[in-house]
Amino acid sequence: MTYRETLKHPVIRRLSIIQLISYFGTWFSQVAIFSMIVSFGADEITIAITAAMAMLPAVILAPIIGLIIDKIDFKKLMMTLLVVEIVMTLSFILINSIDYIWILMILIFLRSAASSMLFSAEMALFPKLLSGQMLKNTNEIHSIIWSLSYAMGMAVGGIITYYIGFDTAFLIDASLYSVAIALLIGLQISIEKSKHTQSNWHMLKDGFNYIKSRKKIMHLIVIHSAIGLTSFDALITLLADIQYKELIAVPLAIGWMNAIRAVGLMIGPFLISKMISKKNLHYFFILQGLAIMLWSVLEYNFYLALIGLFITGLFITTLWSYTYLLIQEETDKEYMGRVISYNDMFFMLTNVTTALFIGYAAKWGMSLEGITFTLGSGFILFAIYYIWFRRQYS
Repeated sequence: MTYRETLKHPVIRRLSIIQLISYFGTWFSQVAIFSMIVSFGADEITIAITAAMAMLPAVILAPIIGLIIDKIDFKKLMMTLLVVEIVMTLSFILINSIDYIWILMILIFLRSAASSMLFSAEMALFPKLLSGQMLKNTNEIHSIIWSLSYAMGMAVGGIITYYIGFDTAFLIDASLYSVAIALLIGLQISIEKSKHTQSNWHMLKDGFNYIKSRKKIMHLIVIHSAIGLTSFDALITLLADIQYKELIAVPLAIGWMNAIRAVGLMIGPFLISKMISKKNLHYFFILQGLAIMLWSVLEYNFYLALIGLFITGLFITTLWSYTYLLIQEETDKEYMGRVISYNDMFFMLTNVTTALFIGYAAKWGMSLEGITFTLGSGFILFAIYYIWFRRQYS
């Protein structure tokens, strides 16, 4: 089954368009946020914490997010979350000094909480509508859309931020979310709604016990969290500010580095998705690690670093979508929302840890090349972990 055939499904097609628009808007304004705090004179730790704040909601709110997803109508939930994202994005315009960085972080946290919930709701919905190859293709399409939005959003966001300014970028972003809401109004979903008669506390406890009793799902969640080691926002911002600013403006450097990486993210599934399997997944973890190590060697030169970033991006999308599929296939539908949320919690915990590691390691004097190489080494360790997992559960 091809991607084109998968997109003939009316719900998948419309949700894919909504994803493309909303994700583009998110990454479009991401360049503006980091360029803005760099212009305010933010240090390494502030940059790292700002990056972490975008991921923290999925860690802190995971049990609540899963509960909400399992109990509230999908369409109503999405509508509410998109409105929250619009309000928070427009509020970014009020920030005009490093003195208000704490307010910016709260706004980022709230917008990311809505975004995390929206993402988890979609990933919990797909297994209720699809299965088998159709579900696998949908996960990969979702990843490709994310990558395409990332590439376009970062590149265009860098240009707009550099030539027109931060506030204009935020206004455009809010407008894009409004378009997504308009498309959502016409979405028609027909699924049997799960009936939950338990109390909220009992559902939370039941979901946790479900995962705890299924060791295989627990290990798969840990394996999927490896992709969080590719949370490069803080690293790319520091490279742009410390190593490349004499060659290219910081907003443009951030935009182009992320865009080139995202091109690799987008192309990778077309080259790799048919090759990856449970039997050879560990080899792709190793290749991902080696690609990141190669990038670390090339970081001394901006243009060579772009090549390294492209190669780094080739494996990420397929690793993310395939490990996600393994979790979905092992999970019973009535627990899907809660399992997906706990999975996103562990995944984002790795992202937060990575962002903070980058900031503090740079502050304590570790070179950016050394930081990058260390992240690549992490994938080698996860490859060893997966080999052990397969022997235990084959």
